[in-house]
Amino acid sequence: MAQTILVVDDDPAQRRILEEVVKRDGYRTLTAESGTEAMEIMGGIHAKDISMMILDLVMPGMDGMEVLEALRPQHPALPVIVLTAHGGIETVVKAMRAGADDFVVKPVSPERLHVSIRNALKVTALTGEINRLQKKAQGQLTFDDIIAGAPSMGNALKLGRRAAQSNIPVLIEGESGVGKEVFARAIQGESDRAGRPFVTVNCGAIPENLIESILFGHEKGAFTGASEKHAGKFVEANGGTLFLDEIGELPLDMQVKLLRAIQEGEVDPIGAKKPVKVDIRLISATNRDMIEMVKQGHFREDLYYRLNVFPINIPPLRERREDLGELVSHFVSRLAAEEGKNIAAVSQDAMQMLNAYDWPGNVRQLENTIFRAIVLADGAELTIADFPQIASQLDGFDATPPAPAETPMPVMQGAAASGGFRQTLTDFAMSNISDGVSVMDEQGNMRRLEDVEADLIRLAIDKYKGHMSEVARRLGIGRSTLYRKVRDLGLDVRGE
Repeated sequence: MAQTILVVDDDPAQRRILEEVVKRDGYRTLTAESGTEAMEIMGGIHAKDISMMILDLVMPGMDGMEVLEALRPQHPALPVIVLTAHGGIETVVKAMRAGADDFVVKPVSPERLHVSIRNALKVTALTGEINRLQKKAQGQLTFDDIIAGAPSMGNALKLGRRAAQSNIPVLIEGESGVGKEVFARAIQGESDRAGRPFVTVNCGAIPENLIESILFGHEKGAFTGASEKHAGKFVEANGGTLFLDEIGELPLDMQVKLLRAIQEGEVDPIGAKKPVKVDIRLISATNRDMIEMVKQGHFREDLYYRLNVFPINIPPLRERREDLGELVSHFVSRLAAEEGKNIAAVSQDAMQMLNAYDWPGNVRQLENTIFRAIVLADGAELTIADFPQIASQLDGFDATPPAPAETPMPVMQGAAASGGFRQTLTDFAMSNISDGVSVMDEQGNMRRLEDVEADLIRLAIDKYKGHMSEVARRLGIGRSTLYRKVRDLGLDVRGE
């Protein structure tokens, strides 16, 4: 799903040009012809979908400065690029102080606008990720930070918020990669233990001979190699939350000691003379069938019922496909910014393919898949060709990149480049009538050279998606010459 940019300009022609330039970079657009209409949109149902605003400063009624002043209290993080025909330093300073992220003087080239959009979205994405990481590190992540709008997630979110209001032990169940730890952090972030320690223990990744020491601690000299006192995870989590991930992997002998620690609210460090009291909120997680493990004698029944006081099941990604589009947009935006790539969206065909896949590795697999695609991608959007591993597992999707079919425009040299521009353009137009440039009018008469020239420039701008440097190179003229001809001919071209 492509990011959406709101274009606000009272000039219909300028608004349409901006809209087309934005679309060519792979973004979706919404438009507003006044500041008042823009604020109505930002206060409506589409506000959550808007990733950026391109705002004209000079408009009748509510102007751009007034929009900025009204917008910032409601949407402080929304990036805004302001446009004006008057680029005085005072205007720039005023706009920036009002909350603009960038300032562009009209007439703006597609290349300049492209860079401005890319940089603003990159900064926003990285800032959002930094804020998320800060909230995570500070133990203040909440359920509002989780992408979970699918109906199948409704019950899990409801139970999670209920659990956050008490100190009850929680067992989070779900397949690997569904986000059980993120869910556990959200429980803490909405509880009265927010901001306190959140200590994670992966029970399946600890060597058996070290589990007791890691969980409960040890005294100096308690065993060979114990050169320093170690507090243990229970003590580290004192006052906060202890998250025991993959609890089903815990050995039976340690299950007994864990049960006692939970029941008594104290731990016995190895080599200690007396137990240590701890105050923790316990959250466990597993991707295994715990009931079956209990039946087979692999997990203590008394410990299971002690942990499973408040069970919460997180559905797999294949059962919450409504969230897939937003998850993809989130990962594309963040990872593209991190990698410095100008990638704004995923093609419609590629999204259909991603929706058709079952995602056995769930959200973690989706993130890693998007990451790989972004690293390998060359275009402005991710296509089926960027997901060969997914396409190979589905029928009807071919990841083979299509062979280039375009015929390059001739590059003019020598006299043709310097003095024979009109003649060369006409010759090219006559040889490329099938591409949309005709030298004959409807009556069969030769068209004016000026009109053919104008059509050819339009064709080139369309063909190379408004990248004026490439257009000028293909036509064999300088950029300044191209811009002058666009202006002198009065061309109403998209992208300029």
